[in-house]
Amino acid sequence: MTRLFAVVWNLAVAAPLALWTATASGEAITVSAAASLTDAFKELAARFEAANPGTTVQLNFGSSGSLLHQIANGAPVDVFATADEHTMDIAHQRGHVVDGSRRRFARNTLVLIQPFAAKPALESVSALRAPAVQRVAIGNPASVPVGRYAKQALEGASHWDALQSKLVPAQNVRQVLNYVARGEVDAGVVYATDAALLKDRVKVALTLPVDPPVSYAIAVLQHGRGKGAAQRFVDTVLSVEGQAVLASHGFEPGANGG
Repeated sequence: MTRLFAVVWNLAVAAPLALWTATASGEAITVSAAASLTDAFKELAARFEAANPGTTVQLNFGSSGSLLHQIANGAPVDVFATADEHTMDIAHQRGHVVDGSRRRFARNTLVLIQPFAAKPALESVSALRAPAVQRVAIGNPASVPVGRYAKQALEGASHWDALQSKLVPAQNVRQVLNYVARGEVDAGVVYATDAALLKDRVKVALTLPVDPPVSYAIAVLQHGRGKGAAQRFVDTVLSVEGQAVLASHGFEPGANGG
């Protein structure tokens, strides 16, 4: 091998190696978040990456219960954000949460929605019992926080048992929203932030009170790959800027959220 050829060969090998090393040195974190946080967390992730060059955020959305199931089965998740406190309680009890990292960061409102052109408008929860209302979509209470909130609201109004034959379970809140938007059901229970996404296709009939109110929790997880970057992401969500992003998507501030 001539000296010139050896130099060219070494440069050809070294350049990709240097590029690979630079790429490999960057951090990547996975954030699993409730489906209702999709739009807000996409914006937060983009801002976080811009402020932390070399760090990438991989987002995974779904119902809080399904995400917890993934974590329990070994999914390499760094940050967990739930649409309720109950799911985060379970995650903490099972040893998934880094002690001291859990925070409440946002609140939401539960609403009953109809297809935009639906008539008549539902003026009370009892109107769901009318024969004209045949299908009501809610999240599956066993795994979807919005479903548990819906069950609580309907039980509080003494209509849960009477509506069993009409209920259509969904895998997450966005599926409920889409069922209503497409007119596949007569009504559905979602968060106010989700209803606002399709104002031209769904309308809010009622606000449904729940006690305690809808609140979101976030935490760093024990078995994640990058706890430093994970904590920085949580801090971003809790920051004044992060809370402003959440507010721009319709979320209310959490009690200890920043």
